[in-house]
Amino acid sequence: MMRLVLSAIGVAALIAVASSVLWSRSPSLELSTAAMPSLQELHTMAGVDKLPVQELEDQSLMYPTVAKR
Repeated sequence: MMRLVLSAIGVAALIAVASSVLWSRSPSLELSTAAMPSLQELHTMAGVDKLPVQELEDQSLMYPTVAKR
């Protein structure tokens, strides 16, 4: 009987903590995601356009097909 009471109290405490964590939202988190710059602005700030162009060699495999008669 004592185990059942302790289990019920534990479950109730866990539910209370989980609901308070889920319902509380940090205003700083909401502001930081709203003020996120676009991908184009991030590329400009990082100077991606100043990087040299990299040549890539095509290394894809070619499988021969069976000749049709």
